[in-house]
Amino acid sequence: MKLVLLIFCSFLIISCSNKKENIKQPDFLTGNWIRTNDKDSVKTYEIWQKNLTGIGFSLKGKDTIFFEKMDIVNIKDTLFLKVDGPNEEPTFFKFINQTDSSFVCVNTLNEFPKKIKYYKENNQLKAIISNDDFKIDFVFEKIKH
Repeated sequence: MKLVLLIFCSFLIISCSNKKENIKQPDFLTGNWIRTNDKDSVKTYEIWQKNLTGIGFSLKGKDTIFFEKMDIVNIKDTLFLKVDGPNEEPTFFKFINQTDSSFVCVNTLNEFPKKIKYYKENNQLKAIISNDDFKIDFVFEKIKH
């Protein structure tokens, strides 16, 4: 009886630990990107590592006018986009829809944005950040080295 219980508990632990591996990571983000639809005097960049940590920043001349750190994190088998920088505390956006080349995440308590969508179209990385009244479109090209 103890052996059956031990086998059952081992199976349960293994199946629970494998559940985390079934969450699809948005690998399409990886790379160094420059925004192509920016204002003339501003250059915006996003740099995403294979471990799905990233930074976003905007330069006006040589001055950094915006900076944020982003991470895709798994909390209790749910993916979140964690954004550090613009606010005093990190803001978490919960993934609500995902494909191999896109994801949508939301935080209805955040003033702006409430919704973030990233997607790959052709060879471009695109993003839309929005709330109920306003949206901003981002179009990025991969930087070639």
